[in-house]
Amino acid sequence: MLNEINALPDGFLEVDHKNILELLKTPTLIHLQGENPQPLFISTLLHGNEDTGFIALQSFLKKYESLKLPRAISIFIGNVEAAGKDVRHLEGQPDYNRIWPGTEHEDCEEARMMQSVVEIMQAKRPFASIDLHNNTGRNPHYGCVNRLSPQYLQLARLFSHTVVYFTSPKGVQSEAFAKICPAVTLECGKVGELDGVEHASRFIDTTMQLEHLPDHKPSDIDLFHTVARVTISDEIEFGFDGRGDITLDGSIELYNFREVEEGTAFASLNNGKATGLQAWDDDGNDVSDKYFEIVDKKIVLKKPMMPSMFTRNTEVIRQDCLCYLMERVVTD
Repeated sequence: MLNEINALPDGFLEVDHKNILELLKTPTLIHLQGENPQPLFISTLLHGNEDTGFIALQSFLKKYESLKLPRAISIFIGNVEAAGKDVRHLEGQPDYNRIWPGTEHEDCEEARMMQSVVEIMQAKRPFASIDLHNNTGRNPHYGCVNRLSPQYLQLARLFSHTVVYFTSPKGVQSEAFAKICPAVTLECGKVGELDGVEHASRFIDTTMQLEHLPDHKPSDIDLFHTVARVTISDEIEFGFDGRGDITLDGSIELYNFREVEEGTAFASLNNGKATGLQAWDDDGNDVSDKYFEIVDKKIVLKKPMMPSMFTRNTEVIRQDCLCYLMERVVTD
């Protein structure tokens, strides 16, 4: 499935993500030379409808269209088929950001492709890795890391004061690359927001100019650790309109990256069938009772928490999760 090339295809800098399938045909790894031979690795369109990173990458490359790049760059354009349909992934496809080495997903052709990408890049000794994404809900721009080592935190800090440390879900791109270089996932706001494109493009440019990453921890970050992933069981019908088993609070997006008090209601129960929301720790254990309880037919928090990635997009909630619960990490 993987196409590996050493130059940008004609039309790459102008093509819309919805037409990228016509240009590339298949997931593609592009290597470009630069002044510094140690490459920066960038992945985008792992989710086909998250185009901010792709547009930011085009914007950055246009700046150097007639100039030599400051350093080499390797670009992985992921789920081109899903991009053609403007969806996260096609029916029957795995999530392209859950099948990298370390995945818990069953073996498949796509997972073997991601293994190949890692092996190819490991041989090139990348300077750093950036995975570009969008949120579907209202969130600030923030960076995510899978290691608390200084260079990883410094890379994330270049993008935002807000940094999230996570070790679950498994099989994500940043975790696979964290084994070979400083790696970060960038959450660039919602699709269609120009400030996300500009922010990501500036970050790419800044990172390409660096000779090295500082080896001390940044002192000016707000660091959070995800402690639970919240889902809704497949057999539970839910929505925001009062129908189904669970009605979600229509204002949940406003809770993202806010300290939410004990007793805050995330949803209401409409009948006796529903058992509530499910919370899973980093090891996949059901820890719902630790975080939620039912009070007056409402599902409420049992302790103060900070949620992230709440969305009103019911398809994304079903495909991925309702939100993550985080705790603040005190840094030295």
